[in-house]
Amino acid sequence: MGPGPSDVPPEVLAALARPTIGHLDPEFLTVLDETQSMLRQVFGTENALTLPISATGSAGMETCFVNLIEPGDAVLICRNGVFGGRMAEVARRCGAEVTLVDAPWGRAIDPDEVARAAKNARFKVLALVHAETSTGVLQDLEPFRAIADSAGAMLLVDAVTSLGGVPVEVDRHGVDAVYSGTQKCLSCPPGLSPVSFSERARDVIAKRTAPVQSWYLDLSLIGQYFGGERVYHHTAPVNMIVALHESLRLVLQEGLPARYARHRAQAAALYEGLEALGLELLVEPDIRLPPLTLVRIPDGVNDVAVRKQLLAQHGLEIGGGLGEFKGKAWRIGLMGASATPRHVALCVEALGQALERM
Repeated sequence: MGPGPSDVPPEVLAALARPTIGHLDPEFLTVLDETQSMLRQVFGTENALTLPISATGSAGMETCFVNLIEPGDAVLICRNGVFGGRMAEVARRCGAEVTLVDAPWGRAIDPDEVARAAKNARFKVLALVHAETSTGVLQDLEPFRAIADSAGAMLLVDAVTSLGGVPVEVDRHGVDAVYSGTQKCLSCPPGLSPVSFSERARDVIAKRTAPVQSWYLDLSLIGQYFGGERVYHHTAPVNMIVALHESLRLVLQEGLPARYARHRAQAAALYEGLEALGLELLVEPDIRLPPLTLVRIPDGVNDVAVRKQLLAQHGLEIGGGLGEFKGKAWRIGLMGASATPRHVALCVEALGQALERM
């Protein structure tokens, strides 16, 4: 129950253990096509260029930036936690001129501040985090397409901790590039990063004047393998993609509305249990991310000692704080297969026992 990875269903583990076949085997190519189709459903998009990158979520972030950004491009990035800051660092390494709009940790980005930063300016990309894993803040995406349009920018979104747990709705929000990870609300082992690019983004990639700085993440090359041509680029991680295929099948079998409702219901039960223990939730109710809850560590309580006790005595993992919340807060995950009444009850009971001992 940390900030990821989440528990993995037995069906997905069984899929991961199937015999390895070739990455050009017709049976695997069918799995690959179906995986892309299911990813489109979960992302809420018709984008043709929707695929799993052969690396974890941070590689998905790099894929978006290295393909869309060329040296000297102006980029507007929203930062209210670790991963907004990481976006800025990746963009700078691509040679971008980065402008930041900051919000305090534990709060949402103010769209009006972003609009002011974009006023009378031109940007190649406007980037923000949908679900900030370091704070448990869920950002409303609704206002940002219009802001991006006002600055002539593409809209880039981090959906690592939201995909499969809360609606992302890429097409409805006009998102041009989005990335996620398999190990959060999709409940697949870590190792892949689903991404999706709009036709506008693909056109920008096709018209680049400088080569993509990463050969491995160059979508003009990777896309030829995931498209009808099946041109060899690198050996696809066959077993991981088979596992993702099974994970997505389970997601869609449950149904996206039911899955989102389950995450909300279990989060509400967790909030109630934590508050009954006298614990403070650090994010305001209207911007809380159901799959991840930020809890203030009470004064006099040893952060590491509690987490070690939960792991040793209950087999339960929760996460420590990052950045400004390091040593000050716990991050409790309710993601995918980990969002169940049993998880909530165990967490509340185990935390209660640990705090009582202290």
